[in-house]
Amino acid sequence: MVEKRRLGRTDIEITPIGLGCAQMTMSGMTARVYSTREPEAVVRAAWSGGVNWFDTAEGYGRGASERALTTGLRAAGVRPGEAVIATKWLPFGRRASNIPRTIDDRIDALQGYPVDLYQIHQPWSLSPVASEMREMAKLLRAGKIRSIGVSNFSARQMSRAAAALRAEGVELAANQVQISLLNRAVERNGLLDAARELGVTLIAYSPLHAGILTGRFHDDPAALRRAPLLRKAMFGRGRDLERSRPLLRELGRIAEAYGVSRAQVALNWLITFYGDTVAAIPGASKAQQAEECAGAQSFRLTEKELGRLAELAP
Repeated sequence: MVEKRRLGRTDIEITPIGLGCAQMTMSGMTARVYSTREPEAVVRAAWSGGVNWFDTAEGYGRGASERALTTGLRAAGVRPGEAVIATKWLPFGRRASNIPRTIDDRIDALQGYPVDLYQIHQPWSLSPVASEMREMAKLLRAGKIRSIGVSNFSARQMSRAAAALRAEGVELAANQVQISLLNRAVERNGLLDAARELGVTLIAYSPLHAGILTGRFHDDPAALRRAPLLRKAMFGRGRDLERSRPLLRELGRIAEAYGVSRAQVALNWLITFYGDTVAAIPGASKAQQAEECAGAQSFRLTEKELGRLAELAP
């Protein structure tokens, strides 16, 4: 049984690892970087492996990911309310007044499954964050959503969002940002400290740094050349491979001792090193990958191992 943790200061309990569902988008820019042709199998494998929550978004195919996720949950025998579902409002070119106008679209796309966490996808709307938070708080009071989060907000933006919500008598639950052994900016930019002070959960996306921390590109450099151009431009630069070689060797050594994969060690470091403040949402394009990610919750690294990996992380 996987030990759960609270999402922010809400009463929602989540496993340390969830499933990111951007891969379930079959069209658009996201699909050029990540995609899966077996979303039902991926969802079933994650759920069977002990994952109890799933992160999707309006921006992942304008509802395609949300529908694929909930179709997969239903096929796996998961009833509405049994899994925790997070989705996001797309802010580009929109004002805060769009939030209440489009929430029913999100609910429809989720096919009867509730919105447990509703997030502002980026801090780039045409309205100030205080206006966005007021509209989100109205949705919560109306029973349309269970909690409120943001995504890609800086420490200052997150603090402003939290203050605006507190004025409405609501707590900010989460901020979704990039965190991994190869991206520890939250330790330097104030996000980690602010999240702990505010009681906000940081949801780490790209926790395997677009696959680099699995070691597959180190084992087969040709795989990097075959990767989609957008993926290489985002994460797959040659210097990322070179600077992470000592870290990957240590990941491999620890993985062998535990009888697990390098990816599982990297994920376990992430959900352990920062305590309950950080949860992770690795994606998966295959059922085997979803099962592997879920299995990263089945062991616990020692303090010595955590420290050694932190020392080697460039």
